[in-house]
Amino acid sequence: MTDVARIDMSVWTRLPDALRRPVVTTWSRANAGGRQVDSFLEGPCFDDAGNLFVVDIPHGRIFRVTPAGEWSVLAEYDGEPNGLALHPDGRLFVADCRRGLLSIDTHSGAVHDVLARRNAEGFKGLNDLTFARSGDLYFTDQGQTGLHDPTGRVFRLRSDGRLDLLISNGPSPNGLVLSPDESVLFVAMTRDNAIWRLPLLPDGSATKVGRFCAFHGTGGPDGLAMDEAGNLFVSHVSLGTVFVVNPDGEVIRRFRSLEGRATSNVAFGGASRDEVFVTESASGSILRFPWATPGIALPGNAARAR
Repeated sequence: MTDVARIDMSVWTRLPDALRRPVVTTWSRANAGGRQVDSFLEGPCFDDAGNLFVVDIPHGRIFRVTPAGEWSVLAEYDGEPNGLALHPDGRLFVADCRRGLLSIDTHSGAVHDVLARRNAEGFKGLNDLTFARSGDLYFTDQGQTGLHDPTGRVFRLRSDGRLDLLISNGPSPNGLVLSPDESVLFVAMTRDNAIWRLPLLPDGSATKVGRFCAFHGTGGPDGLAMDEAGNLFVSHVSLGTVFVVNPDGEVIRRFRSLEGRATSNVAFGGASRDEVFVTESASGSILRFPWATPGIALPGNAARAR
């Protein structure tokens, strides 16, 4: 990776001061050494109109950012939202660390429970999610797992309501993305500092799971995205870098943050899905850089896919 050129990302927009809340929360006590945290942005997700939705984990907020960079609060509730994904029907789904799987009406901001428990037991702490074209939902149950406790899980909630457990031994499963043909699921295992590759059989089960690529640092890979050529975009939450990894698992580009090192999540946006947007959580910034190959068309973005 040392031979790959580092390209600087630019700042697209920052969370306005009026929306920052520098207070200690339950989340900051567990994840930020008890410091005051005015925000922690993750989960970037675009709708068909080009609006960007992001979460503020410690303060239980979902923000909407217009294409012009104007911020507003879509929803605020008693929870810790983390990942976001648009359902094919337009609902915004949330992986919430405290409350499980939720959905939000993007017009009213109303929050609805979707799935809070499995077999009468609560989740460890949901982290991220992504939809398949079929409407099946893949999501990670990370909690506080790691190499000391490799019990993080990866689930699939089928469109008919069935819940499948694909992985039960993950050391901190985090971001996830499907390959362009949806035959492989890639999962960021943060505390393993690696990306796992889950081939999916025709019946939907996972087989021959392996480590696709590995990194270094005090944190690890967090959010993932993919372009139409099968290049994987990996936001590393302690290196201030988005790595671009080709289909052979080789790093071919490095995009660097000049704002902070907490590059947590990544998503394709722009009219042609030819820009990459990155949440830099420490500074409350949204970074971006151009990319020649469009990102894969996600199921909730039918209009932009046409």
